[in-house]
Amino acid sequence: MRRAIYPGSFNPITNGHVDLVERAGRLFDQVLVGVASSAGKAPLFSLQQRVELCVQSLGHLDNVEVDQFDGLVIDFAASRGGCCVIRGVRSQADFDYEMQMADMNRAMDPQYEMVLLTPAQRWSSISSSLVREIAEMGGDVSGFVPPPVVRALADRFG
Repeated sequence: MRRAIYPGSFNPITNGHVDLVERAGRLFDQVLVGVASSAGKAPLFSLQQRVELCVQSLGHLDNVEVDQFDGLVIDFAASRGGCCVIRGVRSQADFDYEMQMADMNRAMDPQYEMVLLTPAQRWSSISSSLVREIAEMGGDVSGFVPPPVVRALADRFG
């Protein structure tokens, strides 16, 4: 079985993330979404909340599992039997960053493989940070995130 690992902070998960998981699910037997603890990023939601939002948002996909992790992505991927790591790229800046990360990870583990996927055009401008900012200012984010996230953001910001 070919298992791809899709790591991220998912702070929160967006429709762009869901789109990438759906695409990866068509390419691989299983996709493991790894929610990073990301304590240094001061996430809006706790690790458990982010895991639960991912589970709720991806529940329609039979070959997707969600788990949490702390530490290096290459260690998480190796411990969970991942054949590669999926990363999304929306722009040249994303591509440059992901190439740098891939080079560093491959230097630590020569077996490391990364697959870059692009989201559908309608999701290419969405980022978790923009969603958080819009929600914090009282804007409507329902077009950018799955319904469970809309509810969580409404609960958080009123």
